[in-house]
Amino acid sequence: MAMKAKHQRLILVLAALAALIAAALLAASALKDEAAYFYTPSDAKTKGVEPGKAIRLGGMVVKGSLHRLPDGVTIRFDVTDNKAIVPAKFTGIAPDLFREGSGVVAEGAFDPSGTFVATNLLAKHDERYMPRELEGMTYDEKSHELRKAK
Repeated sequence: MAMKAKHQRLILVLAALAALIAAALLAASALKDEAAYFYTPSDAKTKGVEPGKAIRLGGMVVKGSLHRLPDGVTIRFDVTDNKAIVPAKFTGIAPDLFREGSGVVAEGAFDPSGTFVATNLLAKHDERYMPRELEGMTYDEKSHELRKAK
């Protein structure tokens, strides 16, 4: 006894839906351990982030806290949200915009001593930032072009 075409389509749609749900669950399971949660220094201190857990630490680089170590590639600095300060360390090439008093999002984990060991630094700039190449230029909304300011 052959199945009706209507039943074949229904079974095919249900099988496709089950495969889609299974793929989504597998992807969510794989990404669960890769998710890096965002913390401010005060969040990290009050919530007690466990050492080794991958997170993102965001705040401002404390003025006067940036020190380069003798190896030439490691820097130590403090990150604050004006409520708490967290010591941090990064080994590698820091972004051009990374400096004291600027915003930073550091990806990494805390070590057992409480120092945040960054594996990646993302320097942030304020909304008034203008690249040197574009200083003195304005954006014309009508023509969608950059022009020299008058």
